[in-house]
Amino acid sequence: MSDEILNGAAPLADAQPQGATFTVEKLYVKDLSFEAPNAPQVFNEQGQPDLQMKLNQKVQRLSDNAFEVSLGITLTCTINGRTAYLAEVEQAGVFGLGGFEDHILDAMLGTQCPNILYPYASAAVGQLIVSGGFPPFPMQPINFDALYGETLRQRAAQQAGGELANTETAGNA
Repeated sequence: MSDEILNGAAPLADAQPQGATFTVEKLYVKDLSFEAPNAPQVFNEQGQPDLQMKLNQKVQRLSDNAFEVSLGITLTCTINGRTAYLAEVEQAGVFGLGGFEDHILDAMLGTQCPNILYPYASAAVGQLIVSGGFPPFPMQPINFDALYGETLRQRAAQQAGGELANTETAGNA
């Protein structure tokens, strides 16, 4: 009876879906740095701090279905033109992605993976800042879907402009 197919159903061995898979294999801090070049004098500075945040993302294919995604955050705080601190974190993860079409794979690497990495990176930056003797800096959520959309627009502009001689690229993605 185990070999019979009842009501047109396939045997269980053939019923396993061949769909797309997404897994988080490993999360880790790849690089971590904190500098307070003007300490301890900067602790006495009066004025409004100026904060500049830079994000970058790198993707490296490790195998057919494994990718390392790195999210870098650099936060620079200046007061009265003097650097109070510089905090840098590169949070990384190994992600398993299989069965996706290329454009969906690209979107997953550009949106879902950084969405997973960001809370870990922002927590690490926050801990560095407080450990450095400065008030906490609550990092705001980031819309990685919107950033990815902007990256796609920049890629399209670069491809369209690639036919013209001596054109500059529109930033880094």
